[in-house]
Amino acid sequence: MTSPTTHLYLRLAAEQKSAEVTDWSARISWVIGLIVFIAFVYWLMRQGWKWRGSLQSGLPELVPTPDGFADDEKLLTLTGRYHASTTAGQWLDRIVAHGLGTRSRVELTLTDRGLDVVRPGAADFFVPADALRGARLDKGIAGKVLPEGGLLIITWAHGDKLIDSGFRSDRSAEHPAWAEAINQLTSTTEGTAR
Repeated sequence: MTSPTTHLYLRLAAEQKSAEVTDWSARISWVIGLIVFIAFVYWLMRQGWKWRGSLQSGLPELVPTPDGFADDEKLLTLTGRYHASTTAGQWLDRIVAHGLGTRSRVELTLTDRGLDVVRPGAADFFVPADALRGARLDKGIAGKVLPEGGLLIITWAHGDKLIDSGFRSDRSAEHPAWAEAINQLTSTTEGTAR
């Protein structure tokens, strides 16, 4: 004979179920599928970047810094970030040819000869004074949006294309002085060209 307590234990033991076993093969399949999907999206982005670069392959090589530029009298200097270059007036049409699409730290130097753009880890370039078209304060350029006046946008001619390049100084209070100096330099250059 079984006691009522034993009977109760047997009934409880029969009702208990073991915990569900994790189906590792299904989980691993989902993880692998997700990794493949993310890799595919990055590959598509890279192909788009290459395609954009090939469309812009007609853009001439960037001008290197001229000899003796370091000896010129510096009007202004700035350290900060280079964000992007776009087709002038089209803040989302990023230019990627010749490394102009690469974000980087930047050191700008403005003299009467032009603007020297030194970018550690990316291609440096020089904008001659006669290629400068103006400067303004703005809030956005491809891939970067800041509060109003947070970006210094410098417009310059390269080949037959007008380009807007976006910079942000480590001290954004410098932006108005830069815009004024470049606009003065361009008006002086235009005056002498006439």
